[in-house]
Amino acid sequence: VQLQASGGGLVQPGGSLRVSCAASGINLKYSAIGWVRQAPGKELEGVSCVNSFGGVTWYADSVKGRFTISGDNERNIAYLQMNSLKPEDTAVYYCAVDPSCSSFFYPDTIGDWGQGTLVTVSS
Repeated sequence: VQLQASGGGLVQPGGSLRVSCAASGINLKYSAIGWVRQAPGKELEGVSCVNSFGGVTWYADSVKGRFTISGDNERNIAYLQMNSLKPEDTAVYYCAVDPSCSSFFYPDTIGDWGQGTLVTVSS
């Protein structure tokens, strides 16, 4: 499995950003894909996950209503649209896949990770 994340950058508070994850070696029609982030000096935090096979979409409370996850199963790409960004959203965002979205509650248990992309929210 290979996961290629992109789209991070610097954005002002209240702004928007979209990060993408291109997956290969796995069929997203039958897997959960999502995002985990790690802020400086903090632990890993599951952010969002989508499992189109099971019809599951999950968001952490900290991003609910602001972030939207989507997937293009034909192209094997997942997106995380981040709106109303806050300074506390600053983190390295990692794309990850696992058989179930439930793993994103415990990010250390997730099987496959991509490299991270840095999102910085600052004025």
